[in-house]
Amino acid sequence: MPRKPKKGYFVQGQFVAEGSELDLQLKAELKGTTGATKTDLKRESDALQALGAELITLRADLFARLALPGVLQEALAEAARITNFEGKRRQMQYVGKLMRQLDDEQVAAVHAALTEQRTGSAHEKLLLHQAEHWRDQLIADDDALTRWLEQFPRADIQQFRALIRQARKNAATQDSAAESQGLAPRKGRAYRDLFQLVRLHMSDAGEYAVEEQRSRDA
Repeated sequence: MPRKPKKGYFVQGQFVAEGSELDLQLKAELKGTTGATKTDLKRESDALQALGAELITLRADLFARLALPGVLQEALAEAARITNFEGKRRQMQYVGKLMRQLDDEQVAAVHAALTEQRTGSAHEKLLLHQAEHWRDQLIADDDALTRWLEQFPRADIQQFRALIRQARKNAATQDSAAESQGLAPRKGRAYRDLFQLVRLHMSDAGEYAVEEQRSRDA
């Protein structure tokens, strides 16, 4: 029975088998990675496959901004749908293969988008903590509303006063009821609404500041 011919190609009359050391060396030279060992290339391949896995978790707006090749977008969407372990592993290998076709600028853009998403999450947590602090200060201290209006002059003072007044009233009633029953006090609707209003104004102020900076830079 005749032996199955090896896959490969000829370079200057010399046959180069796919996957051989010479094949990897020639491909490395074409990619500008001359001197990279087989281990280096494997490490690079694994890193790009892992980067592809992270891409699946990227927010839709950041993902759309990347304008990745359609075939890669479809492969990532399919990987996100697959739940079978072996099927997902094979699909991610395919994703890794497509990721290796991206140029350095595209790979850098992917890293930047993922970093932006992680940074954005940290910023959101900080915003929540700041909003909680402001809400508690507004309920506990009459002077806090004056300090708030100095920083957020576009806030509706009547709306804030009404929510603060109701939150204090609810807190007094609920604290007394909870104390008599030996329970932790529950927070009323005004308490939650005040937090949402504070958070909304803080978010709007941040976006307004960004737009102002862009206008000055233009």
